[in-house]
Amino acid sequence: MFSRSARIYDAIYASVRDYPREAAELDRLIQERRPGARTLLDVACGTGAHLEHLEGYGVEGLDLDPEMLAVARERLPDVPFHEGDMAAFDLGERFDTVVCMFSSIGYVRTEERLRSAIASMARHLEPGGVLVVEPWLSPDVWMDRHVGAVFVDDPELKIARMNVAQREGTVSMFEFEYLVGTPDGIERFTERHELGLFTVEQYLQAFRIAGLEAEHDQEGPMGRGLYIATA
Repeated sequence: MFSRSARIYDAIYASVRDYPREAAELDRLIQERRPGARTLLDVACGTGAHLEHLEGYGVEGLDLDPEMLAVARERLPDVPFHEGDMAAFDLGERFDTVVCMFSSIGYVRTEERLRSAIASMARHLEPGGVLVVEPWLSPDVWMDRHVGAVFVDDPELKIARMNVAQREGTVSMFEFEYLVGTPDGIERFTERHELGLFTVEQYLQAFRIAGLEAEHDQEGPMGRGLYIATA
């Protein structure tokens, strides 16, 4: 997925995500539902940017991409990070809260794996624990042939990333084309990303099957929504 771009991931999304604000909002949502919660697992944690700002929690992270985990371990050397598939992992421990942010849940691609992922996260919750999931886009708001672009213009790092959005059935597809310039030269590469397009009801059903009661916030951190569930 982001293996080729892991080292520039944070630079690309610096203008998109406000990690300190989002971490503060996560803390508020969690503490409202489980006052005193102190242990947290970030599933699909990426480079650990959310974990960096979740002060007051004993945190751990899980991600499928070893290159992303390498960046996270450099950022937070004292935090336990685990390599694993969100749809089938077992850490042998439970947490007061589990979070899965930045639409990473979409990478499960199919409804069967969506249900498996929610169930895996639910199994890692303490009784009364809180699960927070930020979804990917739903089929009704998806835009075929949308042209996307991100540009970074730092003194020693220039990035242009472009793509045209496509879809096959209920799977959205991106061929990200990167052009990256540093003092060492210019590199060009491509990454392919595929994310499942699930309806609100499909998400809510996955939570119900996992034995969780979920609320749906239509807005969320960046307009894609948010699900907050309790065990």
